[in-house]
Amino acid sequence: MNMPEKVRIVDVGPRDGLQSEKLIVLTETKIQLIHRLAAAGIQSVESGAFVSPKWVPQMSDSDDVLKGITRVAGTSYPVLVPNLKGF
Repeated sequence: MNMPEKVRIVDVGPRDGLQSEKLIVLTETKIQLIHRLAAAGIQSVESGAFVSPKWVPQMSDSDDVLKGITRVAGTSYPVLVPNLKGF
């Protein structure tokens, strides 16, 4: 079996894990979650999504979340951008 030399683990909790929550999670709570994941050593934390708030209201503050996080050197903060309109 061929094994890769390395793998990349991306924590998608702040995006995929929260997007189906019925109650809106506060922006500051999302920022704190991202900070804690980065402090725990996660090197890639998917921090939001640029999608229609009509379909995914939980992600309507992704811009504010990204502006509010304090980035850790060596950690990436990708977001989901499913189409050109989100881009």
